[in-house]
Amino acid sequence: MNGLENKSGTEPLIKIEHLKKYFDVPGKGELHAVDDISLEIMPYETLGLVGESGCGKSTVGNVLTRLLDATSGHAYFGGQDIVTAKRGKMEEIRREIQMVFQDPYSSLNPKKTIRSILETPLKIHNIVKKEELGQKVEELADMVGLEKYVLDKFPHELDGGKRQMVGIARALSLNPRFIVCDEPVSALDVSVQATIINLLMDMQKKMGLTYLFVSHDLSVVRHISSRIAVMYLGQIVEMAPTDRIFENTMHPYTLALLSAVPKVEFEEQKQRIVLSGDVPSPMNPKPGCRFAPRCFMACEQCSRETPKLEEVEDGHYVACPYWRESRQRARELEYSQTSARAEETGQGCPDAGLCA
Repeated sequence: MNGLENKSGTEPLIKIEHLKKYFDVPGKGELHAVDDISLEIMPYETLGLVGESGCGKSTVGNVLTRLLDATSGHAYFGGQDIVTAKRGKMEEIRREIQMVFQDPYSSLNPKKTIRSILETPLKIHNIVKKEELGQKVEELADMVGLEKYVLDKFPHELDGGKRQMVGIARALSLNPRFIVCDEPVSALDVSVQATIINLLMDMQKKMGLTYLFVSHDLSVVRHISSRIAVMYLGQIVEMAPTDRIFENTMHPYTLALLSAVPKVEFEEQKQRIVLSGDVPSPMNPKPGCRFAPRCFMACEQCSRETPKLEEVEDGHYVACPYWRESRQRARELEYSQTSARAEETGQGCPDAGLCA
């Protein structure tokens, strides 16, 4: 698994091996949305998957739920390969893998009442008897904090927070073991986001759920996740327990992401690390590190060789050979008066001999 080793002795609920998802673009080639990623998600944990828009994080969730078919690789759920599962087997797996979508309006059928929306998965999978259907729907609504009267409303009659509660109730209706939360609060007002996050955490404790939490918001991911994986252009560049990602950051890209998170500073004010250069195209990517064109540590070697995701500390994986030097360089950039002045210092590759 690209050097990723499970040392806990516990079998992972989700195990991804060399997963790829490419999209054919007529006349241009292949768009590498997910490009050879490997990771594990342990039972009852929340793995946060973060990165900029277009990095491929939502595609990972769509492949795990088989809304999209993988190009190659494997994704095991409880030992069963989701990628190669036949239709009948996938129907069984789908009872245990559900999804909470980003947009709580477009993911709900506008022509159906909330009651009908929640009844649908119960009917498809024959979860309860017909005479028990109404009671089960009311239990689901109560579980997520929805008043009974809401069941006879249509989606457009509810605010964003209540619509997302409906989406969560629908995901919970089949009593799943694993839920992909795809940007579940990004479309919501800030005042409602905390309510939804706390609801997800509460349901996880009560039902023993495992989450993949996809988001671009590091502050939200920090609150809910036990581990975080950082993606950039289809690849994972850093993965570690949440506290280590924030307190012992290693990859230059993660350092730049964290520097952009607003903080209430009671110490010397830091400058944001401003990345230079253009984002490379995910179409037919060239060899080498995909972050190199924007990286403040890049050198010639970075453009030639693709770094492997390797464990550099217990449970902390990073895809950068210069992770030690990048932290010091990031501090210099943060405390310099301007990003432009910092770039003019010309510091880059820490070992010129490797780049010869």
